[in-house]
Amino acid sequence: MSIDISTLEKGTEIGSREVALSRADLIRYAAASGDHNPIHWNERFAREVGLDGVIAHGMLTMGLTVDLVSEWAGDPAAVVDYQARFTRPVPVPDAEDGAPDAPTVTLTVSGRVGAVDVEAGTVRADLTVTLGETKVLAKSQAVVRL
Repeated sequence: MSIDISTLEKGTEIGSREVALSRADLIRYAAASGDHNPIHWNERFAREVGLDGVIAHGMLTMGLTVDLVSEWAGDPAAVVDYQARFTRPVPVPDAEDGAPDAPTVTLTVSGRVGAVDVEAGTVRADLTVTLGETKVLAKSQAVVRL
C-alpha cells in the first residue's frame, strides 16, 4: 500500500488494534531480548521490590505499539524515529485457566497523524496506548518517511 502524503492531514486515523499479552509472551520476549529481569517473570520478586506483580517489559510494550505504524506505512524501515514515555506499568497476571499461553491482559493501541511535513516527506504518528482506561505510554510518537 502506498500512501500519498499530500492527502494526509493532522488528525487522520492510521488505525487501532488490541494486543493481548500472556506470561508466556514475556518469557519469549526475555529470551529474544536478553532482558531476564525477574520483575518480568517472578511474582514473588516483583512484589518484593514494590510492584503489584509481574509486569511487561517496557520495550515490548513500545515494540507492540510501533508495529501499528509499521503496518500502516507498509515498511518497518519507513519508521525513522520513535519515542515514548512510560507512565504506568503493564501488569500481566498468571493465566486463570492454567494454560501458559492464555492472554491475560489486553492493550489498546490507536494512532493518528500528528503532523505532516510534505517537503521532508515525513509524517509524525501520535499513538495512544491504554490498559483499560489507563494510559501506559505518553508522548508515544513515531516519525515515518513516506
